[in-house]
Amino acid sequence: MTNATNTADTIDWKTLRDDFPVLSRQVHGKPLVYLDSANTAQKPRQVIDITDAFYREHNANISRSVHTLGMEATEAYEAARKKIAAFLNIRADELVLTSGTTQAINLVAYSFALPRLKPGDAILLTRMEHHANIVPWQLIAERTGATIRVAEITADGELDIAALRTQMTPEVKILGLTQVSNVLGTVNPVAEICREARRRGIATVIDGSQAVPHRPVDITAIGCDFYAFTGHKMLGPTGTGGLWARREHLEAMPPFFGGGEMIREVRFEKTVFNDPPHKFEAGTPNIAGVIGLGAAVDYLSAIGMANIEAREQALLAYATEKLAQIPGLRIFGAAKEKAAVISFLVDGAHAHDLATLLDLDGIAVRSGHHCAHPLMQHFGVAATCRASLAFYNTFDEIDRLVAGIAKARTLLG
Repeated sequence: MTNATNTADTIDWKTLRDDFPVLSRQVHGKPLVYLDSANTAQKPRQVIDITDAFYREHNANISRSVHTLGMEATEAYEAARKKIAAFLNIRADELVLTSGTTQAINLVAYSFALPRLKPGDAILLTRMEHHANIVPWQLIAERTGATIRVAEITADGELDIAALRTQMTPEVKILGLTQVSNVLGTVNPVAEICREARRRGIATVIDGSQAVPHRPVDITAIGCDFYAFTGHKMLGPTGTGGLWARREHLEAMPPFFGGGEMIREVRFEKTVFNDPPHKFEAGTPNIAGVIGLGAAVDYLSAIGMANIEAREQALLAYATEKLAQIPGLRIFGAAKEKAAVISFLVDGAHAHDLATLLDLDGIAVRSGHHCAHPLMQHFGVAATCRASLAFYNTFDEIDRLVAGIAKARTLLG
C-alpha cells in the first residue's frame, strides 16, 4: 500500500494489484480481467485479513456484554463508524450503519417520507436513478397518494439542470438524485442542486454508491439532507454501508425496524428508544463486515481519493479512445464530467452474448439493464454491456478488452 502524500503519477499501481488476491486468478485458463467494479469492488488482503481476524480472535456481539470479547467487538465496531464518518467529513453520531444503499434509502422512505407525504405532494427523481432510488419511492407514493415526477437527461446523458430547476415546484417535497450514474458514469453537480432544493424547502436524498469509491466525497460540503452509500463497492465486505442524515431529521424520524439495541427501556405499555443513530440499528449488525469496511476506508485513505480519481480518469480516457475506434460500437453517456464507467453495445451482438464471449477470454464485464430500467427505456435498448474501471485495473487490461470485443465480433458474424 502507498501513502496519500504521493501523487497519482508516482504511485506504483501495478504493485497495488498484489494486495487483491482474486486479481491473480485465471478464468477459463486466461488471466482474469475484472471490469465490473461498479457492481462490486474486489477486496484487498487488508480487508480480508481483518474480517478473518475478527471471527478468529474477537467474535462476540456488540453493546451487550461486559466481558472482554464483547468489549473488544464493540470498540472495533464503533471505531470503524468513526473512521467512515471522518472519511466522509460527517459526525459519527449522524451515521446510521446499514446493509447498504438499498436499506438506507428505504429507511428514509419509510421513516422520513411516509409520515410526511400526502395526496398532492410529489417526489422528484432523475431518469438515471438506480432502482434502489426509485422503487422505495413508488411504494411510498402508493401509500400516501403522492406522485412521482421524472427529471430528464440530455442526449449526452447529462442531467438537464435548467429543466430540473423548473420542476422544483412547491408540490415537490423530496428529490432523489444519484451523485454518479452507475450506467452512464455521469457526475451530477449535487452541491449546486442541493443548494437550490434547500432554498425551496425540498429534502434531498443522494445516492452516493458510485461516488464514494472513486472520488473525494465531503457530505457536509454537498449540503444534502440524506446521503446513502454501499460498502462493498468501496473495497469493503458485502452487507455494509450507511446513511448520513441531518441530526434534526434523525431526532424527528421514528424507527424503521424494532428490536434489540435500538431501545433504552421496554415495557409492554411503552418503549423508550435509544438516541440516533442507534435508534435505527435494531438487531445484531454485520459486525465483522463493518470492521472490514473500516479497514477499506484506511486502505483508500492511504492511497488518497484524489489519486484514485486521477488514476481512474486516465484509464477512462484511454478506454474511451480505444473503444470508440471499434466499428459498430456505441457508447452510452458522454457527459463532460464522468466517472470510469463505460456502457456500450456492438452492432449485431446482444449484450449477454458479447459478455459471455468476453468471459471465455477471462474478461468480466456486466451485461443487462444494470438496475436502471427507465434509463434503458430512454435509450430504446433492453440491455448494454458495461465495463467499470477501478484503480487496480491496467492499460493492458483495456487492450485485452478491445481485443476481446474484436474477437467476439468475428465469432458473432
